[in-house]
Amino acid sequence: MKNAIYGNEMDRMPNWAFKIMAFTFNIADFVKSPGRRLDAFGIRKGQTVVDWGCGTGRYLKQASELVGEKGTVYAVDIHQLAFEAAAGIAKRFNLKNIHPVLTDGITVSIPPQSVDVLYALDMFHMVKDSNGFLKELCRIIKVGGVLILEDGHQPRALSKNKVNSADCWEIVSETKAYLKCKPINRSI
Repeated sequence: MKNAIYGNEMDRMPNWAFKIMAFTFNIADFVKSPGRRLDAFGIRKGQTVVDWGCGTGRYLKQASELVGEKGTVYAVDIHQLAFEAAAGIAKRFNLKNIHPVLTDGITVSIPPQSVDVLYALDMFHMVKDSNGFLKELCRIIKVGGVLILEDGHQPRALSKNKVNSADCWEIVSETKAYLKCKPINRSI
């Protein structure tokens, strides 16, 4: 039952779970805007940012505003409903710098070494192949780029073990909410 609710290592949640999540987030976001979370990630005008596991798109509008007209925000998810939600947000707010991207859970059609900031919030616990996932993130991040990785519904020690096992990221700092990582291996 826990896997059905939290999605641990299932890659893609069922449609019904996605719809419940969207409903819950809409209520929570009405009370408190989620976008302010991104302020701590160092996103600047003109950057290329990836919201991996964008889900309902709750951070996309803020990310779009932070990178500005000359920046790019890739809204990446494995779920078709997430892709549609991201496209809907871009259309509703006329945000031309948001580009929804479907992934198979590992690979993504984003050019190598093109991303300045990549954040993956409340989704890492769902990844079955954490090594493949983290190596793909390393492929698309620029030298000097940063990965913000939230544990999701797994212990911090497990997140750190997965990051270290991938052998392409260095954990440079951590907060109660997330790990901040930089790429260390460019031979991927």
